[in-house]
Amino acid sequence: MWKGIVGDCSTVWIVTEINRAASEKESWEILTSTCSLMGNGGQCQRIHFICTKSDVIEDPDDHSAADVHARIFQRNMKVKEVVRKEFHKLNKVKKHFQDDSLEVFTVSSKEFLKRKHLNPEDTEIPKLQDYLQDLNDCHSETLNYVSGAYGILSLMHGANCGEVAGKKAEVCRDLEENMRRELSKVRKPMEETYHMFEQRLKEGVQTSKTSCDKALKSILYPRKTHGNTFHRTLKSVVEKGGVHKTNKGKQININMTLASYLTNSIDEEFRKTFPNEVKCGPFNGVIDKFSLDTDELIQKYKDVGLQLNFLKTEEEKIQAKLNRIIRKRKKFIYNSLTETIEEIMEECYKKAAEFRGKGSLEEMRKTITKHVHENIIMFEVSKVAVLNHLADLMEEILVRLEKTMWESIEISLKTDDNSIPDVPTELEMVKRYYDELKDNPDGETSLLE
Repeated sequence: MWKGIVGDCSTVWIVTEINRAASEKESWEILTSTCSLMGNGGQCQRIHFICTKSDVIEDPDDHSAADVHARIFQRNMKVKEVVRKEFHKLNKVKKHFQDDSLEVFTVSSKEFLKRKHLNPEDTEIPKLQDYLQDLNDCHSETLNYVSGAYGILSLMHGANCGEVAGKKAEVCRDLEENMRRELSKVRKPMEETYHMFEQRLKEGVQTSKTSCDKALKSILYPRKTHGNTFHRTLKSVVEKGGVHKTNKGKQININMTLASYLTNSIDEEFRKTFPNEVKCGPFNGVIDKFSLDTDELIQKYKDVGLQLNFLKTEEEKIQAKLNRIIRKRKKFIYNSLTETIEEIMEECYKKAAEFRGKGSLEEMRKTITKHVHENIIMFEVSKVAVLNHLADLMEEILVRLEKTMWESIEISLKTDDNSIPDVPTELEMVKRYYDELKDNPDGETSLLE
């Protein structure tokens, strides 16, 4: 259930007791086995490692309150450092997350509940509360709403500010030239990204073909496992479509294992191309950099400044919309590598699940191995599927961007309608809100005063 949710989380919390935070294998195994679901296959920006019971130490009665406090503080700082070092060792995780993606908190519910005025080192529950408050902050949604209103009101007021037909023709020519230039700036890096992924995946296909037997052996013939015990395990694996978690918590996923050479070939570049961090836009930020230079044109063509304000807000709207589309589609693109293999393997799982009685373990192993050999083309099929999805996304970005902005130019500068009501007062009020929201990205505004 939680695997179906974690891909949509911007922050993931891992909670464990402080005395076994770094040593508890389960926490690190969960992180390692699911990092692809949260990273390239998800939208997680930060991982919070939360160490509970930070107020508990041995022999507290043998020391003064000041000594106890100092020991707790020193222990908590040491635990934080140890956890960071353990995180740094996880090479698989680092393909999806940078070191600064991890933040470690030491918390104590007892300290939080009994003290009205907390020192920062007592418990970091207030820090977590602040973080949750930031997550719930609707500043960006408010800005988008006000930006849209500002653009519409600018257009309405501009339509009632006299005839500027000559100026409109000039500014349209400049906008059309800027549009061609900016679309080219968006298209080129996306095409370079496509060719880069094509080459990386080609290498991944070759590695998959030569290494799939080794990958299968690690699953079908595990070390130090009794035949009867593993028979039940493999039976569960094939009955569940190639995915099973043992009683000891070990994750077995044949589909992900077979796809691992493909995903490994693109993991690092995929994270750079489609970063989960908001400050780093996809495709090296080309969407966020797209601009018709409306600010410069406003200085050049003051008579149509209001219409150009409308175009500027339309730019911001389409950029935000495209970033949302990309954030959703990039998860689909990345996960399709494993899902394509899962679809191709589905038939052999059903066949393997039918075996019963003596020798069924070997029959299951043979069935799976034979199916992989007979369908070795599945790695190439997965590669083609990913590239097709990527090409579709690139095409949609260009089409939406061009269509939206041409329509906005048409509406703002090529349509005359003297029946539009004038709204100078409303425009001035919304402009003040818009400017204040733009100047205060942290959400601290006086709009409600």
